[in-house]
Amino acid sequence: MNFDDFNISEDIRKAIAEMGFTSPTPIQEIAIPEALNGLDLIGQAQTGSGKTLAFAVPILEKIFIPDKSPQAIVLCPTRELCMQVASEIAKLGSKIKKLKVLSVYGGQPIGKQTRVLKKGVHVVVGTPGRVIDHIQRGNLDLIGIETVVLDEADEMLEMGFREDIETILANTPHQRQTLLFSATIPPEIKDIANKYQKNPKFIKISDNKKNIPKITQYSYKCDIRYKFVDMTKLLDAYDVKLALIFCNTKKSVDFVKKHLKKEDYSVDSIHGDMTQKARDKVMNKFKNGNISILVATDVAARGLDIDDVDVVINYDVPQNPDDYIHRIGRTARAGKKGLAFTLVADDEISRFNNIKRNNRSKIISKDIPSDEEILKIKSEQILSDAKKSIKVDKLNAYKKIIKESSGSKEEYLDVAAALLKRIMEN
Repeated sequence: MNFDDFNISEDIRKAIAEMGFTSPTPIQEIAIPEALNGLDLIGQAQTGSGKTLAFAVPILEKIFIPDKSPQAIVLCPTRELCMQVASEIAKLGSKIKKLKVLSVYGGQPIGKQTRVLKKGVHVVVGTPGRVIDHIQRGNLDLIGIETVVLDEADEMLEMGFREDIETILANTPHQRQTLLFSATIPPEIKDIANKYQKNPKFIKISDNKKNIPKITQYSYKCDIRYKFVDMTKLLDAYDVKLALIFCNTKKSVDFVKKHLKKEDYSVDSIHGDMTQKARDKVMNKFKNGNISILVATDVAARGLDIDDVDVVINYDVPQNPDDYIHRIGRTARAGKKGLAFTLVADDEISRFNNIKRNNRSKIISKDIPSDEEILKIKSEQILSDAKKSIKVDKLNAYKKIIKESSGSKEEYLDVAAALLKRIMEN
């Protein structure tokens, strides 16, 4: 199936093509036609499954540009996710003339958001608290809303936004379409669905093998005294370019960041006690590749959506299975492969066993690699990249140079070994 099979406008089709998407993900394949038919949906899918496009396409198909009042509202748990979702919707609507999309969230001057709202906005993407603020100030009238989306609903409820969500839903027209997306479906989600949706169609993608992110999951039993050293061995072995390290507490975040800096790693951290401005600054450094490692607590990393994270490391075992799912879902985005490592100290074993019982895919138990094993792992990664290069790169000029400088097969082998050693040491 491809996007041409959907009953969508040429403007949206062109934008999808420019965004680099050719065929829909499983959640898009099922959700888009149903949402275009006006049905309410509950979509259970992991972060990174393509759900933003799944609700953005139906939203934009219904927008009537001459009406400058809000026609769709998307609620997200964090400002980071708000910005990402608004950006995605704007890209999707880039061919629709005069379309206005606005993200509203705390930590940004409310006056600027108010001025844009007064001029007219078609789609509002916001955190529940800031949306309520605009409603109470008379800046945001939801009377013309046709579509409400609750994105990452389980995270919003976990962060205590239930009352705000219900207040917002109560301020929208009864005949609206309500689309709810969540990685997990706890009882609170079911309560909201029963109360605010009309015979919703339930779509579950998490068990669909085609959509399971390509995350290889490893666990490492370790002594609490050597956990940090063991983690650096993993960072070294797997030549990590972009890593997200999760800790359970601010104290643990500060410890890991401080000691990684001492080891000359390119690292920074975010946690709940930081100002929003400071968190944004760190996030931008991580997104732009100016740092290669981000250490974070669960709350600080809510809604984090970065495509190129190679590995997620659970420095502390998560408190529950849902937190584990949210954490490891930050890698293997957009069809890429990813790694997830969990370091398990003695006092974390029972908590980790609970996670393993609830985990749908296998977590492979391994030993922390020795120096010899690290050499082997790194070598295999370099050789794997080289084999990919053979298939896709133009190598004739390089082959000629090696052919001219080497004679026998043994010399070729010596050259390959010397090049591998040089790469490993740099």
